[in-house]
Amino acid sequence: MVKIWKKEFKIEDINDFAKETLVENVGIKFLEKGEDFLSASMPVDKRTKQPLGILHGGASVVLAETLGSTASYLALDDSHYSVGLEIKANHIKSVTKGRVKGVVKPVHLGKTTQVWDISIENEKNELICVSRLTMLVLKTATDQKGNL
Repeated sequence: MVKIWKKEFKIEDINDFAKETLVENVGIKFLEKGEDFLSASMPVDKRTKQPLGILHGGASVVLAETLGSTASYLALDDSHYSVGLEIKANHIKSVTKGRVKGVVKPVHLGKTTQVWDISIENEKNELICVSRLTMLVLKTATDQKGNL
């Protein structure tokens, strides 16, 4: 298996990096990294539910994009960064309480684009959402002009 992470990181570092952002505000916590995956969880509570009392589809997309964008950042060297191009999600099953867990894995890690698949499950390990995120890979200003 090819090592995808170009940056060394600890889960605690990622959680610290997300402080005072949307990620922290909705309660997303990064949980685990593997050779080809990253996982995080999010509560199903008043911050993430829609008026009918179920997990808001947009909250699932926030979790998916958070996982995919973070994975993309960690998979790039310091001379590159990425921005989101497209995200799509299929909502499979509703959730009313507890936590959901997302896992992101790469589909394609190219020089100019990356594609990431994100699966989100409930506490019974039932699939509730599948998402695909496409990222555009760009060179940093330093790399383009030789200095900042």
